Amino acid sequence: MAEVVKMPKMSDTMTEGVLAKWHKKVGDKVKSGDVLAEIETDKATMDFESYQDGTLLYIGIQEGAAAPVDSVIAILGKEGEDYKSLLDQAGSGAAAKPAEEPAKEAPPAADKAPAATTAPAAPKVDLSSIPATVIRMPLLSDTMTEGTIEKWNFKVGDKVKADDSLADVATDKATMEVVGYEAGTLLYIGVKEGEAAKVNDIIAIVGKEGTDITPLLQDGGSAPAAEAAPATETKTEATATATATEASNTDDSRVKASPLARKIAKDKGINLNDVKGSAEGGRIIKKDVEEYTPSAKPAAAPVTEAAPAAAPAAAAKAPIVLPTFTGEEKFSERPVTQMRKAISRRLSESLFTAPHFYVTMSIDMDQAIVARTRMNEIAPVKISFNDFVVKACAVALRQHPAINSSFLGDKIRTNEHVHIGVAVAVDEGLLVPVIKFADGKSLSHISVEVKEFAGKAKSKKLQPNEMEGSTFTISNLGMFGVDEFTAIINTPNACILAVSGIQAVPVVKNGAVVPGNIMKVTLSADHRVVDGATAAAFLQTLKQLLEEPVRLLI
Repeated sequence: MAEVVKMPKMSDTMTEGVLAKWHKKVGDKVKSGDVLAEIETDKATMDFESYQDGTLLYIGIQEGAAAPVDSVIAILGKEGEDYKSLLDQAGSGAAAKPAEEPAKEAPPAADKAPAATTAPAAPKVDLSSIPATVIRMPLLSDTMTEGTIEKWNFKVGDKVKADDSLADVATDKATMEVVGYEAGTLLYIGVKEGEAAKVNDIIAIVGKEGTDITPLLQDGGSAPAAEAAPATETKTEATATATATEASNTDDSRVKASPLARKIAKDKGINLNDVKGSAEGGRIIKKDVEEYTPSAKPAAAPVTEAAPAAAPAAAAKAPIVLPTFTGEEKFSERPVTQMRKAISRRLSESLFTAPHFYVTMSIDMDQAIVARTRMNEIAPVKISFNDFVVKACAVALRQHPAINSSFLGDKIRTNEHVHIGVAVAVDEGLLVPVIKFADGKSLSHISVEVKEFAGKAKSKKLQPNEMEGSTFTISNLGMFGVDEFTAIINTPNACILAVSGIQAVPVVKNGAVVPGNIMKVTLSADHRVVDGATAAAFLQTLKQLLEEPVRLLI
């Protein structure tokens, strides 16, 4: 008997899924355990296996389309079996008809083919028979709505392998590689470098050389612009490449190098043409760029020579009482990155939605300085003052659960676990990796994790799951010598702690003025969850823990 296959719920927050790819077509035999399709959820793209044997009688959703959880996506049964009644029972008869109509109308369309143009016939083509695969903008983080193509690693006409990185995509969290998972020829590029595309938009097509991809583009809902796109983009890329070649011999875009190596080279101003690759086929990797030592360049001579020329002119103007100076007004602009867009959106929502209030306290760090010095004499890793603050906050949150809470609209969630987010500054903005269950970890353990996450953040290796789930956040600018500052709450957290530098100042102890080491901390709190007295009590506990570090070991 035929059985309905419904869109599964593959994560606790999933409400719908996108059918990324069908591995079977109507009429294929299916066994229990076979992968029917790949489904893209709000977390990841996962394989969907069949739990029954039979023939695939019906497909209710095309590749690239979305369907709600529990909606009918396919029907399995005996070959030739009538499944119409199942669609009616599932309450999706009306919705299913449009998906079936192309198959039913195919014969009439074929009869009219000699008299009609190829354009209207394209939507009737069986897309599963086209030897090409659509590559869409993937969902690379839980908050991502669009991604910017930073660089294409291949051009139209290039041969690609299943594990090749097609492009580097900047999301709201990091820059990541997009892998096509298909071998063939790159037939189409739908988004130019520097441009953004929404999640699930077509960004490329890989398949057999010479394949007509028009039906795939029309099915993707972008037929008018897409039909001209391959030729236009190819010409544009060719023109841009020719212009760049004529203008300068320093273009290194065609040099074989990993995305990370390109990023490091760009940051350091290194031309990849000057770097020798050590990987297979001469491919340049991170190590090659980091070990590269540039030679002296004669181009610096004109700049040096200009200085003596300017000196006499300056000397000639010196006697003038009111010398005039005419400057040139100029500026530069750059597009807002996905990360900066996310920071802007989230912090604006936090500051303008959550009523912030701030409580500042001074902490005597004399004992913490002594304790850190003694610990680093025997500790396997170097412990920083930031590690002390993370551990002290974790212990204090156990005693003040209201600070470890979140405002959820109609309810307040008090977290019984302690996950501390540590803000890390990177070139593009700010990332917040999370030290999970920080209250149960030693200072050495926390030190190792913080250093590892900071390194990953700066090299854009942080994964989305490493930046999720914080219940409290710390922002430390002490290493910059900041005296005092306030921070915006990292929602849905109820609080964030701003940590300044340790200042050597005179303090009064036992009625005498003596040298002291003071660190100021400021707690930003959401007044919908936390009151002033609660915030002050938390800071008082934090102060006691840092002024007597032995308490951290109890």
